[in-house]
Amino acid sequence: MSASSSSAFFPIAAMMFAAGLGIPVFAALNAGLGQQLGGPVAATAVTFAVGFVIATLMLTFTGYPPASAFSFEKPWLWIGAIMMLFYATSVAFSAPKIGLGNAIFFVLLGQIVAAAIIDHFGLLGSIQSAITPKRALGLVVMAIGLYLARKPV
Repeated sequence: MSASSSSAFFPIAAMMFAAGLGIPVFAALNAGLGQQLGGPVAATAVTFAVGFVIATLMLTFTGYPPASAFSFEKPWLWIGAIMMLFYATSVAFSAPKIGLGNAIFFVLLGQIVAAAIIDHFGLLGSIQSAITPKRALGLVVMAIGLYLARKPV
């Protein structure tokens, strides 16, 4: 890691740590909203509507992308929205049924597996980072740690 990239690394790592802290908070809030509204799809719709309004307001200050950017030249890039919809609805559905800790355990396990595969092959425009034996051991240790930390059903 170069000096310039190392100086940018820690603020970005801190931001991502904060985002990670937010995932179970979001899960708990969205699950509660789903129970209040009578279903996970309703909670997800409200979550996306509020997010849309806030993101649109933020764009007012940061600048809107040009209309030409909304092409379907690379249609797979738009699948992220569907994935986020699936996550938000799934967590609102599952957390009240299996517990927040267990729901997040499986989310984290899925993230570890997907991130390792995406990085190993450099998929979806990511930086390629091979799964070495040392990295594979680290992933296994992380998975075991997640398993040991989860709450039993």
